[in-house]
Amino acid sequence: MNEFEFIMPSFDIVSKVDLAEVDNAINGAMREITSRYDFKNSISTIKKEENKIVLVAEDNYKIDQVQLILRTHFVKRKLNAGSLEFSNIENAQGGNLRQTAEIIQGIDRELSQKINKKIKSSKLKVQTAIRGEELRISSNKRDILQEAISLVKGLDIKQPLQYTNFRD
Repeated sequence: MNEFEFIMPSFDIVSKVDLAEVDNAINGAMREITSRYDFKNSISTIKKEENKIVLVAEDNYKIDQVQLILRTHFVKRKLNAGSLEFSNIENAQGGNLRQTAEIIQGIDRELSQKINKKIKSSKLKVQTAIRGEELRISSNKRDILQEAISLVKGLDIKQPLQYTNFRD
């Protein structure tokens, strides 16, 4: 790079979940389930299958409790429970109930466009670029980028977002 090239300050908006921490949260939740009196002789389980978590229990009360325990352990591991999208409870083998939770990774096109539209309508002097499952925001001033972060944080978005690669 020569001295005349100019790189504008920028940052990326991403949505990533640390899958190792998800495993730790599941292990902690399973330890709690096996030690709780109200789950004695229960077949309640939590298993991870690729980008899904499968909860199994005998009845609605237990499946709700398993979900609550999982969410609690997510918070303990500093994971955002908003990165889980729970499906409806369905019947499983042996008269049990099953519920799956999708682990949301990346920002989908619809959310990217919503963020992009909101930034453009704010009249901030920034450029946005949708790059697959992330957004790159750049501007010639760092302060404007910080305003853009504040704007995005103020949006009603359930999915957890991280602001990474802040470059000056």
